[in-house]
Amino acid sequence: MSMRTTEHLWGGLSGRSRLSAGSRGGAGGPRAGQGARPTSGSALLIVLWLTAALAAIAFSLAGSVRGEVERASTMLDGTRAYYLATGAIERALLYIEWGGFYRLPDGSSPYYTPGVPVMLLSFPSGEVRVEVIPEAAKMNINAAPPEELYRLLLNVGVGPERAREIVLGILDWRSPAPAPTVFDRYYLSLQPSFRARHASFEEIEELLQVKGMTPELFYGGYERDPEGRLSWRAGLKDCLSVYGSPGQYDVNTVEPAVLAAVGFPPELVTGIVEARRRAPVGNLAQLQALLQGAGPALQRLRVGGTSMFTLRATARLRTAAGGLSDQRRSVATLVKLSPSHSDDPYHVLRWYDNVWVQ
Repeated sequence: MSMRTTEHLWGGLSGRSRLSAGSRGGAGGPRAGQGARPTSGSALLIVLWLTAALAAIAFSLAGSVRGEVERASTMLDGTRAYYLATGAIERALLYIEWGGFYRLPDGSSPYYTPGVPVMLLSFPSGEVRVEVIPEAAKMNINAAPPEELYRLLLNVGVGPERAREIVLGILDWRSPAPAPTVFDRYYLSLQPSFRARHASFEEIEELLQVKGMTPELFYGGYERDPEGRLSWRAGLKDCLSVYGSPGQYDVNTVEPAVLAAVGFPPELVTGIVEARRRAPVGNLAQLQALLQGAGPALQRLRVGGTSMFTLRATARLRTAAGGLSDQRRSVATLVKLSPSHSDDPYHVLRWYDNVWVQ
């Protein structure tokens, strides 16, 4: 057989072998398009999951940013309200100083009249309510008799046994003691431990350390009346002071609990509160007319204070629409007013950056 014939036969066999292999692969093996379909579906699912995860992260980040922006805005408004209240106290002190020098033709002052308990001050950025509270509206914690302290505690909602314990603690704190007392042993068992001063209270906040005292009782708070409505209950800080009066109390700002503690009957306490809510008592003649038939109780009241005052300012910012914001910020200061001929019209004794008001 020639060489050409052999190559021809071998080439034919090889062609048929390749064709048979191709046919078997087409019948039983994967085709070109079929192997790509599962890979494409998995990639699509991964892309969808990544898109959903990125969207969740984006929404979470947007919510966090929005919350931070709102918090920053609230903090900014709080800071602005703080400085507004601070400025209002400075203006109120100027008005009190000027009130004794400038008079209108009718004799009244365009700035401040002694005995007026509230000044409403308007600023371009907001409104401020400044309360002028004489320390003479409060009982003197270093001089008040035990029975009046006991009745005061009863009238701010303290039970008899606890009231007795607190009164004994106050007496122990302000009285000299040559040896540790029962209260001292109790205070020394606390962490951190301390002893009672056994001398006059220097700051009313010392009352928080007396056995039986709580922040709620000291600062006051809200409670429900028999009809279920919330009503404000004054705290002992509103009723007691180291600069308080030993006898007479300002009729316009004295707390009802103090009136009851010094012997005023409930109907007279209610009458005083209702009368001063309509208009402040301006002079002694109005006071006498208000307390007709009060008897000796009349001697426990006066109009205005002496030289020690607490000024408490509550500021509300003005909104873009012209209304007032719901956010409030209150500050307070305890000042001693100087005589009119003094170079320094007043001295700041204490400053309170945050004050709880009703």
